[in-house]
Amino acid sequence: MPSFLLLSSLLFAPTLSSSSAAAAVPIPFPNPLRRPLSVCPAYPFWGSRRGPGSICYASSPPSSPLARALSSTGSMEDQAVSYLTQREAAEIDEILMGPLGFSVDQLMELAGLSVAAAISEVYKSSEYRRVLAICGPGNNGGDGLVAARHLHHFGYEPFICYPKRTPKPLYNGLVTQLESLSISFISVDDLPQNLTENFDLIVDAMFGFSFHGQPRPPFDDLIQRLASLSRVDCGRKRSSAIVSVDIPSGWHVEEGDITGEGFEPDMLVSLTAPKLCAKKFVGPHHFLGGRFVPPSIISKYKLKLPQYPGTSMCVRIGKPPSVDIASLRENYISPELLEDQVLSHPVDQFHKWFDEAVAAGLREPNAMALSTSGHEGKPSSRIVLLKGADKQGFVWFTNYGSQKAKELSENPHASLLFYWNPLNRQVRVEGTVEKVSKEESETYFHSRPRGSQLGAIASKQSTTVIGRHVLDEAYKKLEEEYADGSLIPMPEYWGGYRLKPTKFEFWQGQPSRLHDRLRYSIRTVNGGEVWHIERLSP
Repeated sequence: MPSFLLLSSLLFAPTLSSSSAAAAVPIPFPNPLRRPLSVCPAYPFWGSRRGPGSICYASSPPSSPLARALSSTGSMEDQAVSYLTQREAAEIDEILMGPLGFSVDQLMELAGLSVAAAISEVYKSSEYRRVLAICGPGNNGGDGLVAARHLHHFGYEPFICYPKRTPKPLYNGLVTQLESLSISFISVDDLPQNLTENFDLIVDAMFGFSFHGQPRPPFDDLIQRLASLSRVDCGRKRSSAIVSVDIPSGWHVEEGDITGEGFEPDMLVSLTAPKLCAKKFVGPHHFLGGRFVPPSIISKYKLKLPQYPGTSMCVRIGKPPSVDIASLRENYISPELLEDQVLSHPVDQFHKWFDEAVAAGLREPNAMALSTSGHEGKPSSRIVLLKGADKQGFVWFTNYGSQKAKELSENPHASLLFYWNPLNRQVRVEGTVEKVSKEESETYFHSRPRGSQLGAIASKQSTTVIGRHVLDEAYKKLEEEYADGSLIPMPEYWGGYRLKPTKFEFWQGQPSRLHDRLRYSIRTVNGGEVWHIERLSP
């Protein structure tokens, strides 16, 4: 494709029991294939040359209040991460587009998806619904077009300002895709002077690291509008957030905002490694993408990159953020939970909600907080995993020598709490606890992975050890002992518990803290026990 420098010369100035009791119904685990993955793709770079980007698995709920309240008071200069010069970025780009076999449209698709995923992780669509993507004529602009398409599918309402359209099939195809989704294109003349009046979030996809010189109309005016918007912070908090793709438009790639007249984005997504100008970025949200960068490039350019968590290919970088805990709040928007809508038996209602949590792709929807107390009445809580639930009770398995087991032997009353944050739901269950039969425990024990069986033997839960090596050595010894694949015996100190419910509460978050709370409790009617439903004040 033609050199971007030629194109730029036309546009710019150069410069989550007893043995008789029936075994509990197993809780089905979510099918990973049904779990929505947040993909935060590789950012392409502005111009004919492209840079790598990122694929991001969102491990936490998108746009949590904590994420939105994060703030950083300094630059990234003390962060152990490499910065690229403009020349190095261009060289890496050439390698990616050459020997490594990446195509422009591949990188552009990954990049746009990366931008959309990063936005959805920080800026909730219910609060930042209207998104304006300002796109330049090069690949950086293409990233903006792709990001807008994904944001539409994520539940946002994107608008496109694309002043200098590139008459190439790739870009024409992106425009056609957007038009097929009825996404509006707005001319510069039809944009309000004060962009915050009409838009909650602005994606700056005008210029990337190949930019040289001073922007010509209409981009110079658009940059000034963003600069004016970013200065509103002086007197009052602005409502619109600005997200820049790789480089804040108008900034020098290495020196940053040289004139002091540019804008300060709220989010910057760097790729491969931050460009030198990112040292001057002081906004609250800086993401790095590009985990697929091969060892050859890392070695050649001596790159120091942060570790990516788990399977994620996006990582937040910068100084540890500070947060005003008192300012964290969420106004829940949920369907009403009404008495005439719930099922008559609480276990049936639980399974209904549990199935919906599974269908929503929540991570470990069977995770529950188990609260116990001993004869002294001092409560303690921990997260355990539900392994069965029916009208006989809720089952989990553990070490009979643990703290919770000791407390249950002294006081067989406990409570469970399920919290499904993305659905704005909680379920509380109270009741009495008893051990399940040895047969039921053995059946479950031998259904576990062999590694988990060995771990249950190696760990004398809740006892002190002098170091991690004690556990590792005990586990390794057991691995060698049972290396022939023989049956691993269930230890006598391990087994299950069943909580037999006496009370349930189903909680559904609602606006203005007027939450729905429905309590099920057992009452005696005509000599028989029935579940009674009543509403509690929030």
